[in-house]
Amino acid sequence: MRLHTIHTGNFKLDGGAMFGVVPKQLWSRTNPPDELNLCTWAMRSLLVEVGDRLVLIDCGIGNKQSEKFFSHYHLHGDHSLDSSLKSAGFSGEDITDVFLTHLHFDHVGGAVERRSDGMLVPAFPNATYWSNEAHWGWATNPNPREKASFLAENLLPLHESGQLQMIERTGRITQSVMGLEGWDIFFADGHTESQMVPLIRTPQGSTLAFMADLLPSTGHIPLAYVMGYDTRPLLTLEEKKLFLDTAADEEWVLFLEHDALHAACTGQQTEIGVRLDEAAPSLEGLMG
Repeated sequence: MRLHTIHTGNFKLDGGAMFGVVPKQLWSRTNPPDELNLCTWAMRSLLVEVGDRLVLIDCGIGNKQSEKFFSHYHLHGDHSLDSSLKSAGFSGEDITDVFLTHLHFDHVGGAVERRSDGMLVPAFPNATYWSNEAHWGWATNPNPREKASFLAENLLPLHESGQLQMIERTGRITQSVMGLEGWDIFFADGHTESQMVPLIRTPQGSTLAFMADLLPSTGHIPLAYVMGYDTRPLLTLEEKKLFLDTAADEEWVLFLEHDALHAACTGQQTEIGVRLDEAAPSLEGLMG
């Protein structure tokens, strides 16, 4: 098994929205905002070589939306999905599986591209795309709170292509999905219905968790630091405690999709709950 960090670019979101009810004087210690109260966030994907499979977890915001749409998110940085795949030695045609933690535009936008003739098609022609029935139904019939995050142009081409497959949820943790031994999923419902957090057991015996929006950054480790975007914030509190307690006790490495500075971290138990142990700008810094 080989792991590659795939940088797809950075964007900006309101700091208050990203930290919910937590006062700015607290969250700004870890995530200082600009003059518009915007903080920089990464859109970091993970590429996993396992056997004869090449699995991409999430794929950033993409490049097919309008200039007006992108102007709301202040895209910046030198990285893109295609250039990062190329730097890792691959192209989009090499990807065999695209695992979508959930279908918000900053996680799934790169899954679909616009051809020169205007047609919207899957960006990875040889890949199987993975979601789950509960979340797919939630995304294709969105509630008013999340409607702006679920874009039909990111979703319908996947279904129409025949490349979309559904993972069956069998409990809070579903084991060995996609036919991959040791690739389990922690299902979390606080941010959005049936968000999937993959737990990857490496041959060396360690566990890597791709945190998606259950833990966007190291600044979100304290339990009360919950995004204003979460549909069920009290449930997120419960899910974070359950997850982080286990991760700290079992020494999991947490891959951070949105932390602008840190690609991965570990947690440790303290008298006030789980807190940051180590953080590193690259996955290699913690995985060895």
